[in-house]
Formats: sequence, C-alpha cells, structure tokens
Amino acid sequence: MKIRRVFTVSGFVMRRRSMRRRVRKRGGLRGSAKEYAAHKERARVTAHERIRHFNLSYGFAIGRITIRNQRSRWGSASKKGNLNFHYKIALLPPRLADYIIVHELCHLAEFNHSPRFWSLVAKMLPDHKERKGELKKVEKEGLTIEDYSDLVEKQEDS
Repeated sequence: MKIRRVFTVSGFVMRRRSMRRRVRKRGGLRGSAKEYAAHKERARVTAHERIRHFNLSYGFAIGRITIRNQRSRWGSASKKGNLNFHYKIALLPPRLADYIIVHELCHLAEFNHSPRFWSLVAKMLPDHKERKGELKKVEKEGLTIEDYSDLVEKQEDS
C-alpha cells in the first residue's frame, strides 16, 4: 500500500507569497541608479552617526556598514556583525530612520523577533510600535518624505 502525502500551504507561506507579488508588482523599494548615487553618501553618514549614537548604550561589536539599493528590505544584519541599509533611509524622517537602524542593531544580539529582541528595541525606542506602523504606512502608500511630512502635520492638527 502506497502512502500519499498531502501538503498544504500554511497561511504564513501564502502571506509571504502575496507580499512578494505586491513588491514585484509595484517595484518595491528599489530606486534608479541615478537616485541611488545621489543619496548613498547621505544615507551612509546618517547610518554611521546614528549607529554610533545608539551603540553607546548597546555596546555591540559592529562589522561593516553598507548602503544598498535593495528591492524589498530597509535593512539587514549578519552574524558577522555587518549591517546593511537601504539608501532611502536618508529620505525618511529621522524618527523612522532611527527605528530601522535600532531594529537592525538589535539583530546583532537577537537574530529573531522574540520578546527579548523587542525589549532591546524598546530600551532605545519605547514607541517602536508606533514607528513601525508609520513605516508600514510609508511603504504601503509609497509616500515621499514631503508627503509624509504633510501627513504628520494633518494628524497633529486633528
């Protein structure tokens, strides 16, 4: 008798596939080569300054810091201590750039999104959940920094 296995695709896998399709469809974060060249240095300076500032409290060993023109990630961290950031962090409001930088910095201690990881993030950014929501809104709506500033002003007025 032959046993037949039936594999089902989990909800998580389906959500990831859907997200990848949306990113591919709208082009993701990737910008033009000209735009990348124009903002790369500013992003590098921002990343170095903010990492130096936040790492005074954390004290993590940091390897290389690289600025990239990635399709779907704001940043990433490696076990070697290397940190990668998207050049568009230079175009974000400082509070959102700080969220991305602290998030990746904390991955040097916790390579997951466990409660311990989030407590490390909260040590520097107690309002990290609000910042994450704001970043999602920027991603979803494809807002420029000017659009984002207008949105924040409208929310403050109401």
